[in-house]
Amino acid sequence: MKTKIFIATIILILLFSGCIQPPIPKPEPLDDSKATDTGVKNLVQGNNEFALELYSEINKEGENLFFSPWSISSASAMVFEGAKGETAQEMQSVLHFPENDLERRSAYARIYNKLNTGSDKYTLKTANALWAQKDYSFLEEFINVNKKYFSAEVTNLDFVNKTEESRKTINSWVEEQTNNKIKDLIPAGQLDPTARMVLTNAIYFKGTWETQFDKSKTKKEDFKINETETIQVDMMSLKEGSDDFKYTETEEIQILEMPYEGENLSMLVILPKNNLSEVEAMLSAEKLAEWKKQMHEREVYVFFPKFKFETKYFLSDTLKEMGMQKAFSESEADFSGMDGTKNLYIDFVIHQAFVEVNEEGTEAAAATAVGMVMSSAPQYTEFKADHPFIFLIQEKSTGSILFMGKVVNPNSG
Repeated sequence: MKTKIFIATIILILLFSGCIQPPIPKPEPLDDSKATDTGVKNLVQGNNEFALELYSEINKEGENLFFSPWSISSASAMVFEGAKGETAQEMQSVLHFPENDLERRSAYARIYNKLNTGSDKYTLKTANALWAQKDYSFLEEFINVNKKYFSAEVTNLDFVNKTEESRKTINSWVEEQTNNKIKDLIPAGQLDPTARMVLTNAIYFKGTWETQFDKSKTKKEDFKINETETIQVDMMSLKEGSDDFKYTETEEIQILEMPYEGENLSMLVILPKNNLSEVEAMLSAEKLAEWKKQMHEREVYVFFPKFKFETKYFLSDTLKEMGMQKAFSESEADFSGMDGTKNLYIDFVIHQAFVEVNEEGTEAAAATAVGMVMSSAPQYTEFKADHPFIFLIQEKSTGSILFMGKVVNPNSG
């Protein structure tokens, strides 16, 4: 008889839903007194390295791409608390987690608190939860660490006798945390009576561009998908009277930062001058940091397409290829830090995301599910995104990449 443990991570950035949303209670802050600036920097650097490496792995020519590296990293960090031996070593290597437990945990707590600080300019909140089989014993240390550093409270469910009811309970929590943007995260039939735990993480953001696009200036313009195909898209524009933007360019790219109100979050857009694949080949955490250091404020005429699309990725094979082999091995996985046995291993990793960009701002949602089983230069600059580009949504003070994507076809849903 096999035991399944599912870990689900839900990420949402939500703006302009078209209706007034009820306020979300501000969560209690975690104890991050042991966190240091160096520790946070190391965690963010590692998470961003993982983000860019994962981008390279899941990137497919000619297709839009969008995912939340922070979602996947946060879910994996909670799972990592139960990993031991070589399983932990491989996860640490692939996910670039800091080696020191206290540094890693405290840094996550610090960023959790930062994302939950609150602002009168935007809404940003993240939340975690553990859903456990009511009569299954998990180690107290594993539960306590997730509660102390991830604010993941435990709710007991009956997966054995009330499987479908348990699935709906978790999905309802997900829907509530994401203002109904992520529905049926765990599909019917995915959860069965052998399940023993589900871990969920959610992040919610609602805000506006610091400099909004004028809807009356949005016009149909050409967007060159590739050398042979051009389509018509809704192209937004910022010209007269717009603020200066942080900007730089090299022989290969133009890079622009568009902040959201409140000054804590922004979208970074990397626009190739020639071939997107050439830019992707050089993309790394170090290169991104180098480009960001070169950015300075200047007057920029911005042309940016409206776009909206959804993505879904099955990441088990991807993570194995990146070096996380033992975590998926029935015979070699060691998650004894969860329940005191070596019977658990990761069965699947699924990530689903949604993004929409318009004149007022950005709306985006993403969900990750990880399942575990038991064995048996002029006066002004023009920035015209009329061909494929890369974009990131980041928390500015830390540089943490919350979302990352590529737009090849703005009209492709």
